Amino acid sequence: MAALDQVTTLQELVQLARRRLSKVAWDYLQGGSETETAVARNRLAIERWALRPRGCVDVRDVDPGTELFGRRIRLPVFLAPIGSIETFHPTGGAGAAEAAARFGVPSMLSSVCAPGLEKVADAAPDGFRIFQLYVRGDDGWIAEVVARAEAKGYRAFAITVDTAWYSRRERDLLNRFEKPWRQNMGGIDAQRAFDWAAVARFKARHRIPLILKGIMTAEDARIALDHGVEGIVVSNHSGRQLDHVQGTLDVLPEIVEAVGERCLVLVDGGFCRGTDVLKAIALGAKAVGMGRMLAAGMAAGGSDGVVRMLQILEDEIRIAMGLLGTRRLSELGRNHLARAEAVRPPGFWSAFPLVAEGY
Repeated sequence: MAALDQVTTLQELVQLARRRLSKVAWDYLQGGSETETAVARNRLAIERWALRPRGCVDVRDVDPGTELFGRRIRLPVFLAPIGSIETFHPTGGAGAAEAAARFGVPSMLSSVCAPGLEKVADAAPDGFRIFQLYVRGDDGWIAEVVARAEAKGYRAFAITVDTAWYSRRERDLLNRFEKPWRQNMGGIDAQRAFDWAAVARFKARHRIPLILKGIMTAEDARIALDHGVEGIVVSNHSGRQLDHVQGTLDVLPEIVEAVGERCLVLVDGGFCRGTDVLKAIALGAKAVGMGRMLAAGMAAGGSDGVVRMLQILEDEIRIAMGLLGTRRLSELGRNHLARAEAVRPPGFWSAFPLVAEGY
């Protein structure tokens, strides 16, 4: 197995992560809820789009960068929030944020991971950071968290809306694995009570841009827009919450159509290759969240492992853009996609077929 500085493919990175993790941690990384149908559907939704390349284009200058909330980023990706990310490396959220800042992409910090929003900000003071919250208190409690995030330079505030009830994640149950934050579930009723009226109160009280993470229907996207929400993450919690939902790339087009240019649309759920990212951009997403690949990078080598993951991902994206005949992300559109059948059984690691073959 290659050392981190010898890793040349994302498949090698995944193998290295698997070797360095316990079975319990590996199952937490790859698992979903109940039958894991939603996990498989995320990959199926991605794999059922084929790419349509155009030739005879001067692609000597290919730029995969974009802008998010007025800030230039190197790739159209962000590091997705992972609860208890310290499971994969002791530096936790600080290591992820430092890697994102070093490479030049945003990181979204989960409110249920170590070492907390202040220490994470201190680890990457110049980084593009977004704070993600699980609601555990009333409006006053939320206001205190917002104030802390604003004081530490977080550029946007995300509230997850698909965790009113915690799902049955059977790999974790079978392993008797309970994330540290779940041992103190105080305030869970506040998450269950969080509704559109609470969104309206947030927008009336706070100036920081608000992102709702976990939107899966055009209906909810329109309501979010009516409430002045600046961003949406099309997300099914990477298949970890309600099982048997649609794959996020199947849902993305209807949400983009519903909100148009009036709201920033992000997406996550099963994305792990450069071509995956470009398919989402072609369907209207502004950026793509990388969750399990962040965890794999952390497991493979902490902050350095995440940077290496992003470097390889950038190479994949740049090459794919050139072969598609596109020089800028703005040139990508539905004309670069066609419906196609998946060529292998879907699952999160179906993106890495050589892993199964022992390479």
